[in-house]
Amino acid sequence: MARTQQDYDDIPGTFVFDAERSRQGFGINMFCMSLMKDENRKAFKANEAEYLKKFRLTPEQTEAVLKRDYNRMLELGGNIYFTAKLGATDGHSFQHLAAVMTGASQQDYAAMMLGGGRSVEGNRSRSGKPVKAKSASTSKAKPKSKSKSKSKSKSKSKSSAKRK
Repeated sequence: MARTQQDYDDIPGTFVFDAERSRQGFGINMFCMSLMKDENRKAFKANEAEYLKKFRLTPEQTEAVLKRDYNRMLELGGNIYFTAKLGATDGHSFQHLAAVMTGASQQDYAAMMLGGGRSVEGNRSRSGKPVKAKSASTSKAKPKSKSKSKSKSKSKSKSSAKRK
């Protein structure tokens, strides 16, 4: 099933882990979570392709795992915190994975993070579209009567006094 396009899908190098990606990546994330157990890590390392058959992965997800294409795993619904368990199974630190995913060396990645992270310049939405604002008809709240407002603040004061 094709992914529904979202306003935030055009942020360079970013795959937002939203509800749709969560559903899409259920199998890949459950596979990664299985690697928390030593016996599963051993079984996976003994025969990776066979072990992956236990999970309902798409052929694209299976390929991404076998190739250790972390960016593709994220695109296909993997969650960074779950996919990091695969990296740990291979003996890699999170810093190593992040560097690989950004195309930097570990040293350059660490320096960038210590320097405040990646610049937002060139890393914003390509379309430049502002976040959708509510329409005028839905954003206008009905005015509240003053008596209701006063009674609410009185009840807050009473409950606050009880707590003291």
